[in-house]
Amino acid sequence: MQALDVYLRVVGPQTLRWYLDDEGEWQELNEAGWELTRHTLLEQHRPRIDLRGSDGEQQYRFTYQGKNPDDPIRPGNTGEVCVLSIWLPTESLEEHGPGRVRELALELASTLPICSGHAGLSFHCDTHLVGVDRKLREYCFRYPGLDIPDLSHLSLNLGTRVRGPAWLTFLGQPILGALGGVTELRARLSTPGTTVQELNGDRAVVTLGPWPEAGDTEQGQLLPAYRELARVLEPWLYRKQPARPWLEVPESTRRWERRFLD
Repeated sequence: MQALDVYLRVVGPQTLRWYLDDEGEWQELNEAGWELTRHTLLEQHRPRIDLRGSDGEQQYRFTYQGKNPDDPIRPGNTGEVCVLSIWLPTESLEEHGPGRVRELALELASTLPICSGHAGLSFHCDTHLVGVDRKLREYCFRYPGLDIPDLSHLSLNLGTRVRGPAWLTFLGQPILGALGGVTELRARLSTPGTTVQELNGDRAVVTLGPWPEAGDTEQGQLLPAYRELARVLEPWLYRKQPARPWLEVPESTRRWERRFLD
């Protein structure tokens, strides 16, 4: 709830106008909708909310999928985690500058007991829609700095691993401790422009330069800072798990996961 309040303060209280109800239908986020949202976040056993802006492009979005460690969806699955996703349009980044976006990410992180997190450029899409995967395959290897949203899958499988290097990569426990702490992590990252900032609660944020970058492999923009961080984090990077034990993850997915390593 604190994170939502921080987001609304930055984007404006009228920016989010719709919420997804239990039937999967979008409803107007009026006074009753806000009351339901607050009740869901603060009172429900396993809260799930999805809020979006009024524009058709959904440039602003706040999505939370909560989990209860005492009552996992899949008994015995240690990968279930609470996941929060927040969207801002690139126009906001260009208008206000990356400093404001970084300040927002840091303030949000200060309200949450995070194991890991990241902020940076991402493809703007719903991956479950027909035809989206085909378009992603066209662009994801050319622009390696663009993340692919995968909230539902991650919330069931991420656990204590890291999604991957991004412009801002937040590291909590146990990964930061396994890396040797802030001092050791800082010593292992030497690319100009990369910084490691210690945060309260035994956490840190790695910033890769002043702006988030998409890269462009066809133009030789291979994002060396991202590649360096990926090598440091490699033992803890998340690899997508198949939806069923007898299924295999596509080779293209494995290639994308290793785009900064190979």
